[in-house]
Amino acid sequence: MHTLRVGILGATGLVGQRLVARLVDHPWFRVAAVAASERSAGQRYARATSWRLSERPPDSVAELEVRRCDPRELDDCDVVLSALDTAVARELEPRFAEAGFPVISNSSAFRQDETVPLVVPEVNADHLGLLGAPRAARAGFIVTNPNCSVTGLAVALAPLHRDFGVRRLVVSTMQALSGAGVEGPRALDVVDNVIPYIAGEEEKIELELGKILGRLDRGRVQRAEIAVSAHCHRVATLDGHLEAVSLGLERRATVEELSRSLTSFRSALAEEGLPSAQGAPIVVRDEPDRPQPRLDRDCGGGMTVVVGRIRPCNVLDFRLLVLSHNAVRGAAGGTLLNAELLAARGWLVPRRSA
Repeated sequence: MHTLRVGILGATGLVGQRLVARLVDHPWFRVAAVAASERSAGQRYARATSWRLSERPPDSVAELEVRRCDPRELDDCDVVLSALDTAVARELEPRFAEAGFPVISNSSAFRQDETVPLVVPEVNADHLGLLGAPRAARAGFIVTNPNCSVTGLAVALAPLHRDFGVRRLVVSTMQALSGAGVEGPRALDVVDNVIPYIAGEEEKIELELGKILGRLDRGRVQRAEIAVSAHCHRVATLDGHLEAVSLGLERRATVEELSRSLTSFRSALAEEGLPSAQGAPIVVRDEPDRPQPRLDRDCGGGMTVVVGRIRPCNVLDFRLLVLSHNAVRGAAGGTLLNAELLAARGWLVPRRSA
């Protein structure tokens, strides 16, 4: 496979920084360009970025000049990974696609577009069929990953929906501060407190799950018929979204059968050799007090979903806890995994010789 040249849109934000860090020494991709707002353009990346990760920005990227988010300025890239805010993404991502770039996005701007795949690779890689056949020509497109509170939930629900039919779902999220980005709540707002509202978050969960767990049929996604009620809360943890879930199932099951369904879940990705993929996407913890964000969010390098406290529910059928690393599995890592899937299946090719 050719090494593909990556441009990162929104490279100075938290998700952009995570993408930069995860692309260091990647066997398939190298960062060729970083792009951000006009106020950052023209500066060295290390100077333009308020770096928030523990490791230093890689030398290979730190000295790059930040470019404007314009397709003409990223013409030396084969693919762009977008960490843009939704309003900006809605304007800019189609420009890149129209200019022939594959756009793999973390933004919510086009997740509900019927022509745009909303992909969690272990769950619905076949939804890439919305793009048609892999192409070697310079034809652009957009592929998105879900909201950070949806990704881990979708991975956990996929085997249960397949084996038992999920019909009703109530989820209460406890979402980490990093999910709000650099401009998130002040310490004064979150210390000794829980914020019981995150704008747009409940609607994203209720809409996105049906599309992800739906079935591709004759070029359209038939949404899964699951009634979803979501309650979202911001809590004072740095990383890791914890979700308390109650499920109503179509078919009878036992706690042991649910646990077996989750632990045995595998995807075809294991055979494709994707660098970011985990052999077992889900780990089930049997301890009564797990998962916990601080102890379990980094499982599988942050790409593994951790499930625990599987037990009967007095109102629906079963209840359980789901934990995923919002900034890795739910954002940068999920975007990169989508890019790897597209590369492995022939949708990403060099746009011109290096």
